[in-house]
Amino acid sequence: MRILRIGTRGSILAKWQAESIRKQLFAATGMEAEIVIIKTAGDKMQHMPLTQIGGKGIFIKELEEALLEETIDLAVHSVKDIPTDTPSRLMFPAVCRRDDVRDCLVGSTLANLRQGARVGTSSLRRQAQLLHLRPDLDIRDLRGNVDTRLRKVESGEYEAVMVSKAGLDRLGLSKRISETLEPDVCMPAVGQGAIAVECRLRDTEAGDILAPLDHADTRTAIIAERALLSALHGGCQVPMGAWARIERGELLMEACVCSVDGVQYVKQRAVAPPDQAAALGEHMVRLLIEAGAQSILEEVSRQRG
Repeated sequence: MRILRIGTRGSILAKWQAESIRKQLFAATGMEAEIVIIKTAGDKMQHMPLTQIGGKGIFIKELEEALLEETIDLAVHSVKDIPTDTPSRLMFPAVCRRDDVRDCLVGSTLANLRQGARVGTSSLRRQAQLLHLRPDLDIRDLRGNVDTRLRKVESGEYEAVMVSKAGLDRLGLSKRISETLEPDVCMPAVGQGAIAVECRLRDTEAGDILAPLDHADTRTAIIAERALLSALHGGCQVPMGAWARIERGELLMEACVCSVDGVQYVKQRAVAPPDQAAALGEHMVRLLIEAGAQSILEEVSRQRG
């Protein structure tokens, strides 16, 4: 009987996600799998800001190469790490049921942070939205695994860090959360809280085995969000957030674009039938541009250039 090889990054959270997929596969199909750790460029350059590395695909490139070289059969990714241009010989048969999309603070609530408090995050999106809410804060770039970030708060180096709630929930660290930020306070990243499994396009057996893990409503939401991201040519370098979900049979989507300093902020909302997810994402881009997002994007582009 075939034993599938599941490729993953080596962080505690990535290994948890791969182990979760391994267990779900066994429960759904009885298929055995083993986990293969692969170091990615993003893991090797922990001390450089994502804006300097050029975040596109840095957490998945080596995993996709291993798939194409057939040293692994499946690759498990956080959807928010996946670029919008997937290699033509690969596919995503499973986008799993989404967990909590929200961001959270560890160390302090937003209201209790003193003026000029030092807050750590690796995300330009989080930085921009935090500064929109609290322009007085001293936002610092903070890379590293979840445990590394939490230790920075314990040591007093940062008064708070901002991370994904789903990540802390998965690691059993929910009690460490000081405040969970609702999407209308801080819009999540595209794909936040969702896990996807990738395999070779011609490996139809793996594709069929993964099919029971696919969650239709989550996939629909992710299609809409990634269509928006693709049309905006976004990535880690654009301070934007988006959240699509099915409500009362309709696909509802909210999205925002924010200047790096938090001063300019544009947010829009739209609905469409679920089978028009990609069109909704593209429509949202037009709404954001009409509301003033173009000048923000041009300024971000100038700063990067």
